[in-house]
Amino acid sequence: MKIQNKWIRAAIPALLLHCSIGTVYCWSIFSQDIADYIGFSKGATEWAFSFAIFFLGMSAAFLGNIVEKDIHKSSLIAAISFALGMAGTGFFIYYGGLHKGSPVALIGIYVCYGFIMGIGLGTGYLSPVKTLMLWFEDRKGLATGLAVAGFGAAKAIASPIMEALLHNIKEGGIYKMFLILAAVYFVMMFTGHLLLAKPEGWHEPEKKEKNSGIMATLRKEPITSYIGIWLMFYINITCGLALISQEKMIVKCIGLAAMAGIISTISAVFNAGGRLGFSAWADHMKDRNTIYKLIFIISIVFTIIVLFTNGIKNGEGNLPLMILVLALIFVVNAGYGGGFSNVPTLLSDHYGMGSISAIHGITLSAWAFAGLTGNQIATLIVNNTGEFFEDSHGIMVNPVGYQNVLFFTITLYIVALLISFFMVKPCKKGVK
Repeated sequence: MKIQNKWIRAAIPALLLHCSIGTVYCWSIFSQDIADYIGFSKGATEWAFSFAIFFLGMSAAFLGNIVEKDIHKSSLIAAISFALGMAGTGFFIYYGGLHKGSPVALIGIYVCYGFIMGIGLGTGYLSPVKTLMLWFEDRKGLATGLAVAGFGAAKAIASPIMEALLHNIKEGGIYKMFLILAAVYFVMMFTGHLLLAKPEGWHEPEKKEKNSGIMATLRKEPITSYIGIWLMFYINITCGLALISQEKMIVKCIGLAAMAGIISTISAVFNAGGRLGFSAWADHMKDRNTIYKLIFIISIVFTIIVLFTNGIKNGEGNLPLMILVLALIFVVNAGYGGGFSNVPTLLSDHYGMGSISAIHGITLSAWAFAGLTGNQIATLIVNNTGEFFEDSHGIMVNPVGYQNVLFFTITLYIVALLISFFMVKPCKKGVK
């Protein structure tokens, strides 16, 4: 007897998949340990994370049709690729420990954590999304928000576990941690793969013409609408990554170094809350694009306040400014998460459910390019503007550099707001 329950067949497997792959954002916890263990600089190993995000987006873009046709095949590919990538990363860390400074170890980590895990990330991210929207047809935003919130919350859940493993496994803790987690996440994702299923009554729309695929679907509306959605998504991720990548140092700059870990966890909660809250809120709006307008307006307002008050530069010892800077960090995290959870439902409102996995996959290419630009541009700004100096706690900081990152993000947020008003055509839900 087949189980036909939306929680067992959609929500739980989606959380199992997304809570596993979302741990990619735990990279900062162990990146320095990897660098020290294999004998490379932290900067050299950082590219593994950038490659992971890049191949997440690109694998989603190129494998979206596989997800569209067979979620069982795509979710199995996700489970195998993600676990194999983690295990392979562990092996090459082990190899790098035996052969310090070996380029084989570094390239192996790039391939495993970046490329192989990236395939698992892209297919795992896409696989449950359409299924959720089909099961929760009246509350699509809530459903996708729930799953994508799992991706955002994964860091908050996994971080203390990873830190405990690193501290309690003495010799070779870093590579052993990867091997242990590879097994754990495979079990979680394989269970999600077995449970995931579309509603029994759902039938994919028939393709009446040979060329009636994605391009025909996109032609339902002016192409400027889709370009606008892609650009809004790209800008929101780029701005989010630019600030989030500097978050730890900004927190130290305003004198809260001792609370950096707690603030990071709170940020992850806001990230997850934004994914669930903004998407559930959008279910009650006639046009989901209104959510993006709100995200951009709120982000612009808080950024202006911090820039006007020089909050990052003058925040140390000044409680009101500390609160303003933290509020900006939390707001950007929430908006960053909300942008992810709203894009599949916004696309479904514009283009229908027929090819949503493939269209969503192509749109996730924006994530790929943002992963290569957001962090790097922010780092470039910090390293080439302002001046590093030792603060009262002996920490090297560059307040002016961090403030200048905000000039970059506010410019992009304003561009994104204009796009949301003038390029993305309003679309009432359920008209397709």
